[in-house]
Amino acid sequence: MTAPAPKPWILGIAPYVPGRATADDGRRVIKLSSNENPLGTPESARDAYRSAATELERYPDAAAVELRAKIAAHYGIEADRIVYGTGSDEVLHLAAGAFAGVGDEIIHVRYGFAVYEIATRRVGATPVIAPDADYATDVDAILAAVTDRTRVVFVANPNNPTGTYTPRVDIARLHAGLRKDILLVLDQAYTEYLEPEDDDGGLDLARTEPNVLVTRTFSKIFGLAAERIGWGYAAPAIIDAMHRIRAPFSFGIGAQRAAIAALADTDFVTRSREHNREWRGWFAHAVESIPGLRAVPSKANFVLVTFAGPLRAETAYQALMASGYATRWLPGQGLPDALRITIGSEEDMRAVVEVLRTEAGKA
Repeated sequence: MTAPAPKPWILGIAPYVPGRATADDGRRVIKLSSNENPLGTPESARDAYRSAATELERYPDAAAVELRAKIAAHYGIEADRIVYGTGSDEVLHLAAGAFAGVGDEIIHVRYGFAVYEIATRRVGATPVIAPDADYATDVDAILAAVTDRTRVVFVANPNNPTGTYTPRVDIARLHAGLRKDILLVLDQAYTEYLEPEDDDGGLDLARTEPNVLVTRTFSKIFGLAAERIGWGYAAPAIIDAMHRIRAPFSFGIGAQRAAIAALADTDFVTRSREHNREWRGWFAHAVESIPGLRAVPSKANFVLVTFAGPLRAETAYQALMASGYATRWLPGQGLPDALRITIGSEEDMRAVVEVLRTEAGKA
């Protein structure tokens, strides 16, 4: 008997592997593998989420009218040019699904977010990988990779998993070098960790240009990873196309209320940014003092640590796990000699450095 056969490009997808929260023996560990906020969630967002407990029988607002209005007011953009999804992951999938297909190409950087390739292959398009510039986005390499089949370009800024940042002038140069029929997707999941002077101009481009989509998430600095709330902003024609294939109910009533409350809690966001700035700097400096280790310059809430000495990344990964800390080892993304480590609490970061220093001394 012949069974249903999936499309060949589906079988070419390597499933997304999330950051681990347990050791091989099932032991719970401190999770520094998924770039979650170590300060938790704003209490106001928790309260707002609890308020929906009496409405579990109701569908959420499929248009997310209030949430879109609050996002628009907060960022100074138009509510009717906002699309939303189950995390920014879904918004990225919508971009690929609406604007690319079989025979088309989608470009992303060598060390880019794993979802880009999944979203590309899911629609039968071909992923084209542009070389990096010392783990960072190379604008010239992306432009050189463009062909007449290019339909979408994915760029994360700051980039995940490397933490590197592309300045505003280079983002503008990239956009200027692309044809108008190519959609430039600027994935800004970590943008709230940037300093004001590091604004890459993405929202301005999306406001004025017909081929730019900016994506954002509530999973990182806002502390709502469990609720999977993402959104995007672009020209009306782009948003209209994406809405046509969007799931009608991306997240629940409690999630919408929690996001609105988290957006309003600017003190929590400020404290999260300041904590991250302090301990990211401390951690990077401490890593650099260990022979053979390098902290790739990061503007996100994590640091990519590379291993070029006797101590190997896999050995460090296992030692950290044994000590109760889950980090992200990414051989499947071409980074067998690196660990991506989320900035956690002061205690966490000091403990991680101590393990790395001890293991380097043994190697």
